[in-house]
Amino acid sequence: MECPVVVHEGQKLNKMAAIGQKWVPLYQVDAFTDQPFGGNAAAVCLLGDEPQELTDDHLQKIAAEMNQSETAFICKLSPQDDFISKNPSSQLTFQTLSGDLFARREGDFISLDLPENKSQPQDGGKYKDLIKATIGSFPVQEVRFCSSVGGDLLIRIPDSITREQFEKMTPDIQGMMAAHQEEIRGVIVTLKGSLENGCVDDEGVQYDFVSRFFDPWSGLPEDPVTGSAHTVLASYWAKELGKTEFYGKFVYFDVVLYFHD
Repeated sequence: MECPVVVHEGQKLNKMAAIGQKWVPLYQVDAFTDQPFGGNAAAVCLLGDEPQELTDDHLQKIAAEMNQSETAFICKLSPQDDFISKNPSSQLTFQTLSGDLFARREGDFISLDLPENKSQPQDGGKYKDLIKATIGSFPVQEVRFCSSVGGDLLIRIPDSITREQFEKMTPDIQGMMAAHQEEIRGVIVTLKGSLENGCVDDEGVQYDFVSRFFDPWSGLPEDPVTGSAHTVLASYWAKELGKTEFYGKFVYFDVVLYFHD
């Protein structure tokens, strides 16, 4: 998965009395854009090599101060590590709760290697109320479920739906909240791209697919773009389209995906 990023250095917040007067550098990173104040924003906090000095309460307060949908806290694995890669082509490894993530710079882009998350066919009847609240009167072509990303419901709508109709789709957020089941993290809605349904970029290049992701239970009704959802989408569309490189549209942002089985 490739995306351009813009980094803004934010205000430096004091680490609070429990850990003295050290300063914690905070950044706002705008992904999927090459312009400041665009793209999908996330906060990044560099903790150095002393993360044990911060409690979960401290982290929550810093995240609340940044007021972004996500805040990443990064620390060194050992004092010998450096946040700054001396070789711009080097790959950096991030150990996360979901496993290792590998990031590398490729020109003006940062490329991430993400795991494949396979979805399985799902009887739509089990989630009929949730599906109805999400896509309204749109017909359903296929329903699938992926448990390995925390529980994503994948809804594919028919190819005859136009991009304009797809982008105007307005979920019933209160209905989604009422129909939520605990195994569901979010709902992915996707449409196969074609010239006929208008799924093309500003240059007239056809998208392989377009998608949207809804997660009102987290306090964010719709995520502008999410990497984890694309690990499900890439696996699904690789088999549907018989290809390993995709050009997608996630409502607001173009996404380039490479799938390695």
